[in-house]
Amino acid sequence: MLSRRTHARPNSTTLLAEYCETFGYMRLRAQRETALRMGKAEAELASRSKSEFLANMSHELRTPLNAIIGFSDLIRHLGGSNPDRNVEYAGNIAEAGRHLLNIISDILDISKIESGTATLSFEKHDVRELVESSAVLVRDRMEEKNQRLDVRLGRDLPSLVVDARRIKQILINLLSNAHKFTPPRGRILIVANRTPEGGATIAVADTGPGMTADEIQVAMKPFGQVRADHLHSHSGTGLGLPIAVALAKQHGGDLAVASEPGAGTTVVLKLPPSKDHLVQQPPVVTTKTSTSLLEKALRASGVPA
Repeated sequence: MLSRRTHARPNSTTLLAEYCETFGYMRLRAQRETALRMGKAEAELASRSKSEFLANMSHELRTPLNAIIGFSDLIRHLGGSNPDRNVEYAGNIAEAGRHLLNIISDILDISKIESGTATLSFEKHDVRELVESSAVLVRDRMEEKNQRLDVRLGRDLPSLVVDARRIKQILINLLSNAHKFTPPRGRILIVANRTPEGGATIAVADTGPGMTADEIQVAMKPFGQVRADHLHSHSGTGLGLPIAVALAKQHGGDLAVASEPGAGTTVVLKLPPSKDHLVQQPPVVTTKTSTSLLEKALRASGVPA
């Protein structure tokens, strides 16, 4: 009598489960590899940015230090024989010292912001006074470069609960950037208006070379230097814009950057009403052309284009 052999038929459910498990493992492995590659690329970019920053700082710190040492030696050797030259050299020393102080202050500010230890002192301040006092501090430098600074302020600007020193720091950073990158006989415009909610918008526009969308992203990051091959033509730490973004967030506002090569740059600071000044929101970065923002600011202030 022949024994009847039974052959086990493959279970389709088991095969499907094994296939799904294998496919899921392969997808997970691919995602991990992609994440590792992205992490490596970001780390390399951060390292390169910091290397460029340190290279720039080497130049920025050595130049004023050499000036301080050199002019101090000249004053020491001249003594009282040439008072006029002594006054000139003393002015050069003071200028170099202020430049160093600004660099160190920027580095300390960004360090405090990144570590979460930066604090603000909120009080009620008139937005008009904050804008006017900031413009006064940079107007002389712009006149030396034959640049035209237009200040247009809305009639109903509010008083907001802000840290006055930090708001001035934001505005001076934006105006200084506009001055630095705008060519001689260029135009710089600062416009402030009240928002329907009772807050304020302050726009700084210039007729400089502008930036691409990628350059905007670089400029918004700490240690980011736009056009690293031209560092010495536009000296600075490259921390002004990131600090301004962080300070705007601490006030519950945001900072929008619009730029296009050959069309200049417009930066808009938006401050919320006083009751919302502690509500933090993320910064806004846009790549719309600066022309549209500048035209809106001009129309709102009644300034001819």
